[in-house]
Amino acid sequence: MRRAKIFSFFSGSGFLDLGFEKAGYEICLVNEFQPRFMAAYRYAREKMGMPAPRYGYFNIDVNEFLGDKRDELKEYMEDARKDGSLAGFIGGPPCPDFSVAGKQRGKDGENGKLSLSYVRLIVEHQPDFFLFENVKGLWKTARHRAFFEELKDKLHGAGYETTERLTNALEYGAPQDRDRIFLFGIRKDVLSGRLGRKPIKSFPWDKHLKHSLEEVKSLPWPTTEPFHAGSVTSCPPGIPEEMTVEYWFRRNDVEHHPNAKHHFQPRAGLVRMQTIAEGDSSRKSYKRLHRWRYSPTVAYGNNEVHLHPYKERRISAAEAMSLQTLPKEFCLPPDMPLSAMFKTIGNGVPFIMAKGVAETIGDFLECGKGMDGDSWHEPSGKS
Repeated sequence: MRRAKIFSFFSGSGFLDLGFEKAGYEICLVNEFQPRFMAAYRYAREKMGMPAPRYGYFNIDVNEFLGDKRDELKEYMEDARKDGSLAGFIGGPPCPDFSVAGKQRGKDGENGKLSLSYVRLIVEHQPDFFLFENVKGLWKTARHRAFFEELKDKLHGAGYETTERLTNALEYGAPQDRDRIFLFGIRKDVLSGRLGRKPIKSFPWDKHLKHSLEEVKSLPWPTTEPFHAGSVTSCPPGIPEEMTVEYWFRRNDVEHHPNAKHHFQPRAGLVRMQTIAEGDSSRKSYKRLHRWRYSPTVAYGNNEVHLHPYKERRISAAEAMSLQTLPKEFCLPPDMPLSAMFKTIGNGVPFIMAKGVAETIGDFLECGKGMDGDSWHEPSGKS
């Protein structure tokens, strides 16, 4: 069976795409509106020796695919399907308007409107399947949930069946407490034809999860301890070391990473920074990570600042990317402004979470083999 081909929208610097690609899909088209994020996407792929997408990069407003670029996208999708492949859309429209920590503008905010644009894109171009990713506020907050249900109604009316799950990155083994809503949809004719009417309720959301969220959070994680610059401690018993900040710092060799020196320099706040205990994440800003615990959500908007567990500074871009579980070979352009670096890192889906969702979709689509017959799963497989 041919592997599925992906058209990516709101791609950022490519964290979600990389998860799909490492699960065996082909990324055929990339769309990102922010020029710096698009440049970072291209830079990272080049550094990792990965090919450019078949149909190219599109640094344009997604709505152009509903206007002047409509026919061009249709032609690409027709071409992608010529060998029998399924064509899928993936995307996470910008979400500050639905975020609990944001300004709650909802569907009427400029970013909120892009969720409707993405749904219109799906309805217009009829991919075989799609993935919609967003913050939990779109699913949990009552007035935003009403908008989410409206979007689903449009998709159902256009011939799709859907399934959704509020998922936490900890469930996939990422060292980060990060909730995301994933909505998967597939055309009814694909279900009845190619998949022999497989019921959407059989979608295996839990198959590639590594942990129960409730069990992870009930483990005896360390709480706080006085901050001492340069201190050395050992991982306490009873917790999975591979889900800790320090484990991922070491795994990605963050001290020697190309983005190791990319962090904001402390100025007037240095004295204040020194008073915050390791593991004290109780305040909105100036949260100090604990080396032997998982991180709060990796997000740096609204003046959120994460401090290094045992150094007198904020965490670096390299360290933030390690908490997003990116391969250590992934790096950002050295001339990228720090604010843009941390914004694109915070916007991304944790890599191992993206890969797990991609594998789950692949299992449901029964597309477990790549074009060359190799397994979609990496040699280490599911842990």
